[in-house]
Amino acid sequence: MKILLIEDDESLASAIREYLKSEDILVEVAQNFQKGQEKAMLYEYDCILLDLTLPGGDGMEILKTINNSPVKNNVIIISARGALEDKITGLESGADDFLPKPFHLAELNARIKAVVRRKLGSNSNEIRIGEIRIDLNNRKVYIGQQEIQLFRKEFDLLYYFAINKNRLLTKSAIAEYVWGDHYEDADNLDFVYYQIKNLRKKLLEMNAPFQIASSYGIGYIFKDL
Repeated sequence: MKILLIEDDESLASAIREYLKSEDILVEVAQNFQKGQEKAMLYEYDCILLDLTLPGGDGMEILKTINNSPVKNNVIIISARGALEDKITGLESGADDFLPKPFHLAELNARIKAVVRRKLGSNSNEIRIGEIRIDLNNRKVYIGQQEIQLFRKEFDLLYYFAINKNRLLTKSAIAEYVWGDHYEDADNLDFVYYQIKNLRKKLLEMNAPFQIASSYGIGYIFKDL
């Protein structure tokens, strides 16, 4: 799972990132209006955590940008502006939730998971695609009753493919989602190929009724056999 945190308070941003990291959630941080708006427009996230009072602009403008963007991202507003009017404005402007500061990190985590479940159209903490069951809370994957042993990045890859079944995903989109900003430091995207190769092998060994098909020079599609 990948989150964008748009928050200018460095200590709060660090606390949120470390807590969610312990929950195996990848967090990218933008600490000003311009960077936050840029990332929200260009990239896909499971959820965006949006502060309203930012250097360089108002978070409500970023929310409007997200709603008008072809990239659909869910948003939880986290703000010290906790007046009823601000909550109503935020929710009516397209936010999925509003969490006033200060808040407990455990509550934030629970709200993120609730938003992601709604995004997937499910009230459970599982994704089911045919015989495959992905347990989001425990980060485990089963085919039938048998568990597939996956490393962390392999789990993240399969999750991303599962929520984008039958969609062509470019190598750069996969790298950005699973590895975040760090992928830009790499000389090439060979590491994506090797991770997918390993995931394919494990799915094949388990006789999974799905395949990760290559589209030469573009990317990959997760689809039925």
